[in-house]
Amino acid sequence: MPRLRTIGVRSRKDVMRLSVQLKEAHLWPVSATTLGEACEWVAERKPDRPALVCGQHSVTFAELLGAVRAVAGGLAELGVAPGDRVGLMMPNCPQFVITYLGITYLGATVVPIPSLLGVEEAAYILADSGARVVVAHDALAEVARGAAAQAGVATLITTGEPANSSEFTLQQAMAMGAPAAAAAQMPADAPAVLIFTSGTTGKPKGAILTHGNLLANCDSCRCAIRVSGEDTFVSILPFFHSYGATVSMLLPLFCGSKNVLMPQFLALETLQAVQAHRATIVAGVPTMYAVMLQIKEPGALDVSSLRFVVSGGAALPTEVCLGFERAFGVPIVEGYGPTEASPVVSCNPTDGSRKIGSVGPPLPGVEVMIADDDMNALALGQIGEICVRGPNVMTGYHNASELTAQTIVDGWLRTGDLGRLDEDGHLYIVDRKKDMVIVGGINVYPREVEECIQRMHSVAEVAVVGKPSRLRGEVVAAYVVPTEGLECSAQQVISHCREHLAPYKVPKQVYFIDGLPKSAIGKVLKGQLRALQV
Repeated sequence: MPRLRTIGVRSRKDVMRLSVQLKEAHLWPVSATTLGEACEWVAERKPDRPALVCGQHSVTFAELLGAVRAVAGGLAELGVAPGDRVGLMMPNCPQFVITYLGITYLGATVVPIPSLLGVEEAAYILADSGARVVVAHDALAEVARGAAAQAGVATLITTGEPANSSEFTLQQAMAMGAPAAAAAQMPADAPAVLIFTSGTTGKPKGAILTHGNLLANCDSCRCAIRVSGEDTFVSILPFFHSYGATVSMLLPLFCGSKNVLMPQFLALETLQAVQAHRATIVAGVPTMYAVMLQIKEPGALDVSSLRFVVSGGAALPTEVCLGFERAFGVPIVEGYGPTEASPVVSCNPTDGSRKIGSVGPPLPGVEVMIADDDMNALALGQIGEICVRGPNVMTGYHNASELTAQTIVDGWLRTGDLGRLDEDGHLYIVDRKKDMVIVGGINVYPREVEECIQRMHSVAEVAVVGKPSRLRGEVVAAYVVPTEGLECSAQQVISHCREHLAPYKVPKQVYFIDGLPKSAIGKVLKGQLRALQV
């Protein structure tokens, strides 16, 4: 196969030629317009190849398709119809993949619920999405049960034993009706996933990703980093996250690659899985690679099968990048993208022409523009807002037409991130316009944490920012102005947050100050708080 060059932001004809070359050279569901059709396409061509491996359990592509059809048939028997939304709350496991694909095979929409959330947070997502059914892993059944009750969702399916007659096991659901005979006939722009991400109000907002969005993003990733059915993935990213769902779940699936699932990230076990399965690709966040660097005697592990590892979700510190490569002899290629872009926008090349510190050029078929506040394109090297256009861009936010209109302007997705492009078309992330804190690759919106802390009577004012962390990228830090005459301690603040927020949102640092720095119009100057040495 000829060597393929990186595609620039304006070369659409080249993109089409490249796509045809790669589809001829590698297995790819050329004719599929939905995730279900893509799943059928691969299963027909590689029925006996292992699709999923988890511990001692292995599922072939043919077995996966059979299970997907059974889930679709069971959900239909329970009254789920195309266009309905189904909540999914599971760690990485074969059941997550089977259920995710079964929901979309039926023509319904998946609503992933992070397994780290508490009852209140999960209930908000279920209620806002209008989910009709929740499917949960047994380990998360209590949270799912409480969230379903709060949100008014009548049907709960779990991988464990049902608590009452209105609940079903996943096996019971799969046996209820006849398996679906074929994937639902849906247009490419039909919703496949409604994935919630933090918003400007502090409440999560649902990004609508279509079948076409996800297939296009997988295809672009495949072209950019040259994935084929000969690859073996070890998946450590959570599938409820858009990065994990696209790069670690759907991409290997539709390429016909073997995918080794890790229910949770453990550094040594991950590298041992790479060694045991001769894995070629791992995708993670910088925190994970930083933890791997702490393993004693990394040379004792044979990870020479790895072609590269992918880093995304947060900025990759140069010392982590270079340290990982020294320790394991494996290059890290860094990429970038928000949930609203399915999510991958750019990635460094895997042919040795990467630039450390950049997040690479745009993927094939994806355009990036650096714009000023009025959406005027800026010259190379100038810093402005990163705007994205392409088939991977979401159709909009669920029940938020005004916010959608503000976010997608003339087809361009305004990411809210600041960056610049160099003369070779490589993108560099400079800062975030939003005040988002990224903890181990997971977004935390400060206002949600602030609102939680502000409910304490002993707190007069609070501002939340991110503080650098060598291990996690950032940690949540709260600056608290206590109410005069009332006692308030750091432990009280942390305990209060633990009752109402997911663990990764709970402040790791709490500082008490006499007053928050503010501008003339009363806006809290968070830049000054980040710079404070308390």
